Amino acid sequence: MLLFSALAALCLLPLLVLAAEDYYKLLGLDRDADERQIKKAYRTLSKKFHPDKNPNDDTSQQKFVDIAEAYDVLIDPEMRKVYNQYGHEGVKQKQGGGGQGGGHNPFDLFNSFFGGGGRFQQGQRKGPNMEVRISVPLRDFYTGKDHEFKVEKQAICEKCEGSGSEDGQRDTCHKCNGQGMVIQKQMLAPGIFQQMQMQCDVCGGKGSTVKHKCKTCGGARVVRAEEQYELAVEKGMPNGVRVTYENEADESPDYVAGDLVVHLLQEEPKLAAGEKDRTDGTFFRRKDQHLFWREVLSLREAWMGDWTRNLTHLDGHVVQLARKRGQVVQPGSVEVVEGEGMPTWRQEDGPEFGNLHVEYTVVLPDQMDGGLEKEFWGVWEKWRKKKGVDLQKDSGRPELKHDEL
Repeated sequence: MLLFSALAALCLLPLLVLAAEDYYKLLGLDRDADERQIKKAYRTLSKKFHPDKNPNDDTSQQKFVDIAEAYDVLIDPEMRKVYNQYGHEGVKQKQGGGGQGGGHNPFDLFNSFFGGGGRFQQGQRKGPNMEVRISVPLRDFYTGKDHEFKVEKQAICEKCEGSGSEDGQRDTCHKCNGQGMVIQKQMLAPGIFQQMQMQCDVCGGKGSTVKHKCKTCGGARVVRAEEQYELAVEKGMPNGVRVTYENEADESPDYVAGDLVVHLLQEEPKLAAGEKDRTDGTFFRRKDQHLFWREVLSLREAWMGDWTRNLTHLDGHVVQLARKRGQVVQPGSVEVVEGEGMPTWRQEDGPEFGNLHVEYTVVLPDQMDGGLEKEFWGVWEKWRKKKGVDLQKDSGRPELKHDEL
């Protein structure tokens, strides 16, 4: 019976090895990914599947461990070469058959990236939030589009993993004994003293010092770094919407990073450089779900009709405006074109699109030549006498009374 169990285990071992998820697939990377891409993938996924953010979820907790294991292997050039050639089994043999034993503790690894003891503990000190403003064209709010943007921020030094020490060693401060604070006495008057608690000037409040400072950060434990992010502008997003990236603000070994808050704004309309991107919709005005446009008509068009206009919308489709012959357009009148406004953001109930409001402005000629003026005058006089139009009476205003004085 024991022999049969041993044989069964040996047969299942290759299947278990094959079942292990590919490290590149686990991190969402191509096999030629560089060091920056590997670190970026780990940063994103480790926060997403952190156990403190997914309590009572065994799948997420295991994913957190697997992500740390994958990072440990792929970030090490020698281990990555072994993995590329021999897979998981080669890595295990290289690590001495201990599986994850050759890598970092998942929480220690997380701590080296984000600080805070490797956990999002309740009540734990959190750093300040960062706020940035990003402007995109109205077209992107209408059609939706993915953008990339970069932010320069404070990041934990990867060379020394936030210790500030070249050899990773920190010594307890001799002045404050690791407390980070010292008590100083100040004499206010003869025999009268005041005690004040102040930050230790030797260790800067850290409680420890280093003999050999890290050459990359100069012992500061943090550096200035530029980080790239992806921003998905969804259809119908309101102007000024806030998009939050959790724990992506300035980093420090002393606290959990705050949030990066992006204010998404509509940029001022401007004529597109490319002919295919030039649309009338670029100059639409927006209010919530509705769009607004001012159309200019000549006197003849407003008076006589018989015209057609094609408005090219934000996504390139055409909205047609028209009047038949004899249809008069009053100056300042507004036409509502249903369903041609902005998409409804995250629509559940109600209309899928708002409306397009078209306001008509009539342009009158500055002057007319003699012949045209006589013809117009004749037509209007004939019409006025025939219809008996009295502008004073028909306006509804009170009759004018002569001043007796």
